[in-house]
Amino acid sequence: MLVIKDLAVKFPSRFGDFTAIADVDMTIAPGEIHGLVGESGAGKSTVGAAVIGLLSAPGYIAGGALSLGDTDLRSLTPEQAHEMRGDRISMIFQDPQTSLNPLMTIEDQLIETIQAHSDVSESAARKRAVDLLEEIGIKNAAERIKAYPHQFSGGMRQRVVIALAICTDPELIIADEPTTALDVAVQSQVLDLIRRLAKDRQIAFMLITHDIGVIAQVADRVTVMRKGRVMETGETAQVLGAPEHPYTRALMDAVPPLDRPLDRFKVPDDDKDGVVGAADNPAQTWLLEGQKHALTGLELRDLTVKFAGPRTSLFRKPDPYVALDNVSLTVRPGSIMGLVGESGSGKSTLAKAITGLVTPSSGTMLLGDAALPFGKARDRHHPSRQLIQMVFQDPYSSLNSRHRIGAILEEPLWFYGFVQDKAERRRLTAAMLELVGMQPEAIDKYPHQFSGGQRQRVAVARALLARPRFLICDEPTSALDVSIQAEILNLLKDLQSMFGLSILFISHNLAVVRQMADDTAVLRGGKIEEVRATEDLYESPQADYTKSLLALTPVMPAEWRAQGG
Repeated sequence: MLVIKDLAVKFPSRFGDFTAIADVDMTIAPGEIHGLVGESGAGKSTVGAAVIGLLSAPGYIAGGALSLGDTDLRSLTPEQAHEMRGDRISMIFQDPQTSLNPLMTIEDQLIETIQAHSDVSESAARKRAVDLLEEIGIKNAAERIKAYPHQFSGGMRQRVVIALAICTDPELIIADEPTTALDVAVQSQVLDLIRRLAKDRQIAFMLITHDIGVIAQVADRVTVMRKGRVMETGETAQVLGAPEHPYTRALMDAVPPLDRPLDRFKVPDDDKDGVVGAADNPAQTWLLEGQKHALTGLELRDLTVKFAGPRTSLFRKPDPYVALDNVSLTVRPGSIMGLVGESGSGKSTLAKAITGLVTPSSGTMLLGDAALPFGKARDRHHPSRQLIQMVFQDPYSSLNSRHRIGAILEEPLWFYGFVQDKAERRRLTAAMLELVGMQPEAIDKYPHQFSGGQRQRVAVARALLARPRFLICDEPTSALDVSIQAEILNLLKDLQSMFGLSILFISHNLAVVRQMADDTAVLRGGKIEEVRATEDLYESPQADYTKSLLALTPVMPAEWRAQGG
């Protein structure tokens, strides 16, 4: 179906051509799911973009061969390549929200795509669109098709994107991180759908992902890339079960296991993982001096959060939507509480309630012995604004792209009145960068000049410079590949131990939560299903919902890990 031979892609710059990928070989047969894995910057997405003809300018294919069946993809004119896209090759992107037009109904978008690639009437296109939605598992498709993208959940939107990808009967689908932003339940549904489409329709899939567990679960073959080159390729069981290349073995070591706890994550090619600051680091000394209080825990009692529901009548007040329903939870001082649950369960709403970004309708919140005011009642000068800090999922959107790293990190120091002298603020922020494993020279650079993992280290440094006692980490590693994820998780473990932080760790990756959390709470539909010590919960879950989440988590077979690691 797809043959890639000696592919090379370069990007010109004023310093010369940068080689993004070189000597890449790959073949994908009809009905085959071929996994493409590697760290961020390995060139995975560049391979997919080259195949579908969507390389970002000024990038160009510098050499090699690309063919789909009997068609030489490199010989196509721009017009022919445009016709090929969507007709014979389709693509599924990571974020379905950005792949769909928010101003058009699902019906209009499907009909437009079907008619653009086939000569059918609008009524025939509409019937085909409804049939497609039913095929991919959307109930009441004839009614739901008239909805807008924002009226669907994340998993449902990804199903619609898959429907758009298959509506023209393509021979090849390139799926670029299609499940990264999904919880394990929805991820399992999407992966089952991909498997079924490959088998029933004989569609070839190029599955680009950094999730080794996903590859182990669905891929027939796998190619491992690093720094633009292929390290290893072959049958999935062979490559993951008995890896030959040292880099593949290192990647396997970095994957957190679900079946046992680890003291520390292994980091490929890095003997300085976690905190690398010296013992006499000024930032470390400054943070320890700020610990005026005993370890601080958090207690939630019968917390309820309601939002206004959709209005169905001009004459009737809409029923409220209950996002959190009498949630009671205790984060022990100096411990890490894991919070898991599927999308829409209320995890992020709980974090926003703790930080004062949403207003609960009832309940009590205590930070240590002090009550936390609700929402706007907690003004910007309330002590909890400093004592509770948050690390978000996407560090790029949480850091001001117009400010240098130094200005971003200095803000908590002057805002909370910790350090008045400008030179001292700069010295302290440089030391903090070193404490979280970055070079002090990064202080004069901008966020876009760093990788995702480095930006997340900056986000952690900024949170620490507020001298917090309680840290909320909302999916802090879900967008990172396994090796960078291991570095950030080791960093958080070290900092928590060093400064006695209490942490609420929110994630849909149950394997990561097992390695990080002392206790774990399972949230479903705004209600707590169970809260127990992490090892007890994973070894003998009591709630059926917890059992289903653990069963749906993609993992490598134990015998593969034993052979490969």
